[in-house]
Amino acid sequence: MQTNHVVVSGGLVLVGRETTARPADIVLDGDTISAIVPAGAAEAPRVVDATGRLIIPGLVNAHTHGHGGLAKGIGDRWSLELLLNAGPWINGGRTSDDRYLSTLLTAVEMIRKGCTACYDLSAMLPVPSIEALHDVARAYADVGMRAVISPMIADRTFYQAIPGLLDAFPPELRPVAEAMRSASAETILAPIREAARTWPYPNDQIRLGIAPTIPLHCSDEFMQACRDLAAEFGLPVQTHLAESAVQRAGAMRRYGMTLTAHLERIGLLGPGFSGAHAIWIDDSEIELIARHGGALAHNPGSNLRLGNGIADMRRAIAGGVTVGVGTDGSSSSDNQNMFEATRLAAYVSRVFDRPPEDWIGTAEALRMATEGSAAVLGMGGLIGRIAPGYKADLVFLDLDHVNLVPLNDAVNQLVNTEDGAAVRDVMIGGRFVLRDGVLPGLDWPSVAARAREAAVRLRGANTGVRQAAERLAPVVSHFCVGLGRCAHDLPRKLSAEAVVPAAVAGGL
Repeated sequence: MQTNHVVVSGGLVLVGRETTARPADIVLDGDTISAIVPAGAAEAPRVVDATGRLIIPGLVNAHTHGHGGLAKGIGDRWSLELLLNAGPWINGGRTSDDRYLSTLLTAVEMIRKGCTACYDLSAMLPVPSIEALHDVARAYADVGMRAVISPMIADRTFYQAIPGLLDAFPPELRPVAEAMRSASAETILAPIREAARTWPYPNDQIRLGIAPTIPLHCSDEFMQACRDLAAEFGLPVQTHLAESAVQRAGAMRRYGMTLTAHLERIGLLGPGFSGAHAIWIDDSEIELIARHGGALAHNPGSNLRLGNGIADMRRAIAGGVTVGVGTDGSSSSDNQNMFEATRLAAYVSRVFDRPPEDWIGTAEALRMATEGSAAVLGMGGLIGRIAPGYKADLVFLDLDHVNLVPLNDAVNQLVNTEDGAAVRDVMIGGRFVLRDGVLPGLDWPSVAARAREAAVRLRGANTGVRQAAERLAPVVSHFCVGLGRCAHDLPRKLSAEAVVPAAVAGGL
């Protein structure tokens, strides 16, 4: 018998697409599941005792930003546009160690909360570099997590991207906004091309992608260059698609059509394409994405946190689009808790005017957060399910934890009750990366100390940039609120007139 043959025995297992956990043994051959057999039926040189554990497939994060690890808790009442305005001081001035450390914090949080793979749109200011890409990759490799690493790039600044915004600044502030410049397309894309040519990691572990960040932030020529680079090296492409009403209205002003229609016109849609958020898309856009084999990454927590509205994923799924679930970054949703994101994905589907049988239920939400997200990463059929032929990415939850006592319905409780607190062990590719709540080989006290030092140092280093952004913020907010109201054709949140005034609500 092979020495790399392992049996995980004694646990309750959520097998395949079954909606009820049952006793079963999971037989591993190296990093892959080779069989699921009745409890106690398998023998192997090594047995992993999973008594008292509920075993589920690792959750997969379809959209996050590893650079947000050092920025959690920054900002409160920020719209997306105010967050973008603050981006240079939140993410700027970072060293190689800062990039590594921020991504490491993000990865550690995901693993501790049962997530085994992610799609990371990483900001590398002022431009990506091969060193920066490897800083991020090394963080995921060091904790054993799977990732798609897509540098977040653009050839327009935020202020150039929003039609009319520069003209809205008063004379004393416009030079501040105009002083910010993006690098040339060649400067931005050359290091990504070289990294793609020499990428040392297997695609099923750490894959390189490309992320033209927001269509309005990119010239057509830049987007087409990203398209061609992706085609040349087989890179997945993800962009923030119609995340806010501002983006929908801005697209109509700049292109005379929706963002998705514009992306089809320039040839960006395809099987390797995914759009994050997609709150402000219509039925015609869903049809385009489905026709081209694209996917969507649903980020309900961030969508609510930034006030962007609620994405109607039932409509997208019914239209034939593959949908995964994401947390977004820790500066826009403040945590990397895929259990929370999955719960919200189910709950926000219930605010639309449709009967309960058309809501997203717990089993469907969990599939979105596993198999759906795996497809967004380009790893469909490889991860996201406990079944023969899939990688052994397993999460072990403590059946004695209060979240699971009593265990009335495993899937319902995973989505409606679990918050990551019951996660005890995590296995990725047949290797434990979390054991009894501890990441082996990680000196957490040292990581925590370095993170605190980096946060203090970066706050000081970015003081001037922050002051400039705060001067611009009131104009950004006022202008973008007005522009966003032009997207009146797609109600995705209550109008101001529909909100009960606080004085009235207090008397109810």
